[in-house]
Formats: sequence, structure tokens, C-alpha cells
Amino acid sequence: MAELILLRHGESQWNLENRFTGWVDVPLSPRGEAEARAAGEKLRGRRIDVLFTSVLRRATDTAHLALEVAGVQDVPTIRDAALNERMYGDLQGMNKAEAAQKFGAEQVKLWRRSYDVRPPGGESLADTAARVLPFWEARIVPELRAGKNVLVVAHGNSLRALVMHLDGLSREAVLALEIPTGRPLLYEMTSAGTPTAKRYL
Repeated sequence: MAELILLRHGESQWNLENRFTGWVDVPLSPRGEAEARAAGEKLRGRRIDVLFTSVLRRATDTAHLALEVAGVQDVPTIRDAALNERMYGDLQGMNKAEAAQKFGAEQVKLWRRSYDVRPPGGESLADTAARVLPFWEARIVPELRAGKNVLVVAHGNSLRALVMHLDGLSREAVLALEIPTGRPLLYEMTSAGTPTAKRYL
């Protein structure tokens, strides 16, 4: 039985500053680096056969730090923008409180928490799922079906889209889903690539 481990990157500098980050390539904060190392402690002793990350450094740096601490070396790695965070368009770089002042708190909440409403120039969660799930089916599922243990290090919204699919969540239920930073989420997968159990490590 293969294992699928999902890991949201550690806190980024813009998470710390309460900014919409999206596709802006900001680094981890010191706390985020510590979260990545703590995730590595939880991964220690686990076999990881292949690593998938987004192309953004907060994900790739989290993966590097976590695997270094876990003592895992020379893992085949696939970086792909399909796993990038949701693109927030005109909101990127804006402090969330400033955005609420500019556009109204209810409008910002709708952009952040609805399933299919896009912020100006950006993606909805539905749009994010529309690029994550084809990549999942084409690239990740075959590795699991081959019996490989897979680590995916990505972002809050790209992982929410994937967990929605894995857990069969409705459009309403996914709105309440939060993926914590730096906590590995383990799925036990069948040979057909479907989950049988899940838990945080």
C-alpha cells in the first residue's frame, strides 16, 4: 500500500505580514523554516520515493529543509506550476486588512472563501482545482499505482483542491477546510490510487 504525504509550506514572509501572496515568489519566514524542519522530524524513518512541488521557493525550500532533517537524499523531484498557489491577481501583495478597506470586507471574504468567485485578475478555488487535478491524475496517481510513496509540498489552496477531491468534499464543505502550515498529512492509498485512511503526522 502506497503512502501519499501532503505538506503545506511553512509560514512565508508574506503570511507573516498578512499579505495576499499567490504566485509572488516570497521566501519562508524564520518561523516557516522552523516549521519545515519540524515537518522533517515527523517524516524521519518514512520511505519517500518521489517528490512533487510547485515552482515557488516557499514550497521548494520547505521540501529541501524537511527532507534534509528527515535524512532523505536523492529523491527524484518534479516541480510544476500546476501545484502553485491560487493566483490572487490584483490582490497579490496587498495586506488583507488594506484589501478589506479598499474593496469592502464582505467582498474580500467572498473572493477568499467562495468556491468559484474570482478576485480581479485572479483565480477561484475552482480554477485552481482545474489545473491541480489533471496534474494529479496524469503525474501523481501513476506513481502511487506503481507502489511508490509520494510527498507533495505545495500551498494552502492547491492542497485544498486536492483534499477536496480525495475526501469527496462538496463545494460548501471545502470552504471550511484549512490546511495548516508545516504539518504532514498522510493518506494510505490503494493500488488503484484511492485513499483508505488519513491522519496528520
